[in-house]
Amino acid sequence: MLKFAANLSMMYTDVPFLERFALAASDQFKGVEFLFPYEYRAAEINRQLSLNGLEQVLFNAVPGNWDAGERGVACLPDRQAECLAGVETALEYAVVLGNRRVHFMAGIVPVGLNPVAAHEHYCQNLSRAAVLAAKAGVELLIEPINPFDMPGYFLTTQQQAHRIVQLLNLPNIKVQMDLYHCQIVEGDLSRKLATYIPTGRVGHLQIAGVPHRHEPDNGELNIGYLFDLLRQLDYQHWIGCEYRPAGRTREGLAWLERERRKNKGEKRAAMP
Repeated sequence: MLKFAANLSMMYTDVPFLERFALAASDQFKGVEFLFPYEYRAAEINRQLSLNGLEQVLFNAVPGNWDAGERGVACLPDRQAECLAGVETALEYAVVLGNRRVHFMAGIVPVGLNPVAAHEHYCQNLSRAAVLAAKAGVELLIEPINPFDMPGYFLTTQQQAHRIVQLLNLPNIKVQMDLYHCQIVEGDLSRKLATYIPTGRVGHLQIAGVPHRHEPDNGELNIGYLFDLLRQLDYQHWIGCEYRPAGRTREGLAWLERERRKNKGEKRAAMP
């Protein structure tokens, strides 16, 4: 049975952030994710989770100076102390929120930095961060991101991400597989899912329509077919709805109602 989490950085944006939890719950979401929690006290967010019966399933570690264009610092030279301090801050939030997965952003490779050096910086920081996360019972997720939305980002393909996970061989490092980014960079989503889901290295999925990042059934993807494939592959983790609604969030949830009906049918079929 597929589990969908509302992304509160992109959905329900017509109300302030802390009011979005109640709206997600009213639309029968059981889990939520968002980009960053750091403008708010962890206790404030946790109160909204508790009041609305929601599970916090994912957020990003501190990304460096986001407003200056940084998208993580893990691949950058001479930023290790800042990188790990940001992870520690994220873990403090994760413990309060009961969140067990944190996205560890790689960063944009500086012009002139040798790709081999960027890889070494990234792997060193990721492995050290994973040790910290393990002590808090948290998995770190790494996400390939397409170069049109985020030019110069270190991690761009599923193969690159999975090779790093295999290389570091730490049990709490997994891949965050965003089907929007994957379709733009690589395509062949059915084969990618069938290849990578059974490995156990995919810890989280995200969805959005391609190319405009609206509802997942808005655009070139046959999202219903992909959801059915995920059921066949017995995917058990959360699916984050990281899309920008074309209109008001609630008006664009017909795709979700269809999948919930399929979930109910699947549940009935499994009953003795």
